[in-house]
Order: sequence, then C-alpha cells, then structure tokens
Amino acid sequence: MSRCSTNKEAWEKIFEKYNILEKIEEQGFFKISSKEINEYREARLMTKFDNSESIPEILSKNKLSILPISSNSYMIAKFDTYKKFEKAPKEVERIEFPSYIESLDYNNITSEALALNCAYITKILEDFLGEEELVPTVSGKMGSGVFNFDIAQINSNKKINVTVENSRMEIDGGYEGINSLALVEAKNVVSEDFLVRQLYYPYRLWKSKITKAVRPIYVVYSNGIFTIYEYKFNDVNEYSSIELVKCKKYSIEDTDIDLGTIQSLIDNVNNFVEEPKISFPQANSFERVINLCELLENSEKEKQEITDNYEFDARQTNYYTDAAIYLGLVKKLGKRKKSFELTELGKRILSLNYKSRQIEFAKLILSHKVFYMTINDYFQKTDMPTDAKIVEYMKECNLYNIGRDSTFFRRASTIKAWIYWIVNLVTE
Repeated sequence: MSRCSTNKEAWEKIFEKYNILEKIEEQGFFKISSKEINEYREARLMTKFDNSESIPEILSKNKLSILPISSNSYMIAKFDTYKKFEKAPKEVERIEFPSYIESLDYNNITSEALALNCAYITKILEDFLGEEELVPTVSGKMGSGVFNFDIAQINSNKKINVTVENSRMEIDGGYEGINSLALVEAKNVVSEDFLVRQLYYPYRLWKSKITKAVRPIYVVYSNGIFTIYEYKFNDVNEYSSIELVKCKKYSIEDTDIDLGTIQSLIDNVNNFVEEPKISFPQANSFERVINLCELLENSEKEKQEITDNYEFDARQTNYYTDAAIYLGLVKKLGKRKKSFELTELGKRILSLNYKSRQIEFAKLILSHKVFYMTINDYFQKTDMPTDAKIVEYMKECNLYNIGRDSTFFRRASTIKAWIYWIVNLVTE
C-alpha cells in the first residue's frame, strides 16, 4: 500500500476503509490504533492538531475531533476538544533582561524552549504566578497515568466518558513554587484556539501525584510579546470545565507607541507601490502574517511543512503566504514554487527592535493606496469606514484579480483588520 503525503488524503482513505462515519453514528465514537493509522501515514503527524484550524477537512466538516486514549490508540468522536483564546489585555508589562546572561539572545527567540527559558530567567513566570522561589522541575515526555473523564459533545447536551490508560504526553515546562506547581504549554505559533488536552492530561497526572495546587498555564510568544494565560478546571473529572483565571502580556522591549507616531506615519506617506500581480490579501490576522515571517526567519519552508507543522490548513497556508508575498516580506522558491523564504526586506524588518519593527510593518501596509485611503478616512472621522465605502476605495486602486462584488466585500474585511492592527499599536 502506498503511503499518503498529506493528512487530508490519509484520513479520507482511513474513513473510507473503516466506515468511521457509520460507526460513530451507531455507537457515538470510533477507536483506532496507531498501527492502523501508520498504514497510510505516520500517526504522530496524523493526530497532532493543536488548534481547530489544523484539523483535516473530513473531520472538521463532520464536527469530529481525536483524542489519544493510550500509548497506541485514539478515539474519534464529536468531542468539543478546543477552547478559544479570550481577548488578551492591551497593556504590556515591561520586564528587564538580566545583564549577566550572555548565552541567550532575547532578540532571537526561535523556539518554544528558548521562550520558556527567557520567561523564567527574566522572572516573567514568577511575576505572573505570584510565586516565590520558583524552580523548574518536571518536563518532557511521560505517560499520562490512568484516569477517566467526561467531555462535552459538540452541539449537544450529552457528554462522552473517556478512559485514558498511559497515553503519551509532553510537558513543555513545570515550575514549582512554595504553594503550587505550574504546568506550562508553550507555543511560538499564533492561533485562535488551542487543544485543551495539552493542559488537561498533565493536570490530571500531577493532580493525582502532589498535594499542592496544580496550575495549567499556556504561554504564546510572538513578535516580542509573551502572552500568558492561566486556566483552571472547575471539575477535575470534566475536560470541558476549563475556565480562564487571568491573562497578562509581557515584553523585554519597550512597546509604547503614541498616537502622534501613527499620525506622523500617515502624514508622511507620499508614494504608493504598484499593486502586485498576486491575489489581494484574504488574511484577517496580521499577527499571523508576522508570525509566519518569524517561522521562516531561519530557513526556507515547504508549503506542506507550513501546513503540517505550523497549524494552518492548506487554504490558510495560501492566504497567509500570499499576504506576506503581497507586502514583499516573503518569496516563493524553486520551479514548482512550493517553497518559501523571507526576502531581504523581511529579514531586515525582523532584525529591528519591537517599535521599529511595528512601524516598518505599518509603512508596508500603508504603501498600498487602498489601506492608506481607509486609514485616512478612519482618522478623519474617528470611525472605520463602512464596507461599502472601503469597496469604493478598492475599486479605485487597480487591485489584481478581483472581479465580483462579493469578493471585494470579503477582501474588505482584511483591510479593516489590518487597519485595526495599526490603530491598536497605540498604547498611550
């Protein structure tokens, strides 16, 4: 049997072979082994969906998700396995970097491990947790132990009971203080939601082992900002009882940008670039455009690698790589044009300090006339123009390959989102 090159293709074949949809309809779930998955593609790649956007189409369209239940088996059902990130506060607390540290460059944090090390040595974690004498203790891969739990079904009041028997899991960082143990999941990828299992399984293991409070912590590092979330489970036996306790943002760099800086930026736009012959952006999160550039910073990436490893689906890979190419930050490589790397411009901008980097990103956006016209209107009226007005501006700007009005209106949402990103840079 030939193995598949994508998760999408492999899952479609597995669903067909085992009649998974019918089995779920009959009994509410379907169990599958690593061996059965490995026939088509490596199970490790086939079951790693750290946010809901990365789930293959055949699962997502049927509102299905997958959870590991042992070291070599999984359960598929209409689980509600993800939680949407709550809106983080705008305020960013500045933290000093220890002057004696030479082996870690906070301007070049390229992995979750480095981000966690940085958060620890700067005492960001200590401040967030309110713990004294915080020390790193547990981390790495380990067995989950044996436990069961209830989990809510999607679009239903019913729950499914799941038994877990020594599933493999990984803790990015465990930090113990006088009063509690914080178990940390760290990411350098920006997403709208996260897989609760990454917090819940470690929580259940260590809740059964120690008497101190166990605190599930999620850390996202991107664009020089540490965003830290603390969660709790209101019912230890219920996966779906997760609730946010608090959220806070930190940075080692100065992040203060005043309104005058943005107004001056707008006032000094003199020339507009010619619209590139590439699809006008359909990528509403500019934070994820930046994040994609960060992920490409050290080496080129294949399209499938971006899709598989950086928690995009195939469409998002196209949307966000096209958006970065539109701004001149990324370029395609090779005859098949399926590999991407940063341009010299992209590399230069990412090498700047936080404030300069944001200003350069904003300049790039406003060098396209339609974005300038929209933000100028916004600042004159102190309100975002209507979608209809933005579409009027778009039709004046010779945008590439937009034909139908419906397409204009869809792309208008990206213009608004990027303008809001610029406006929200203002902290004073």
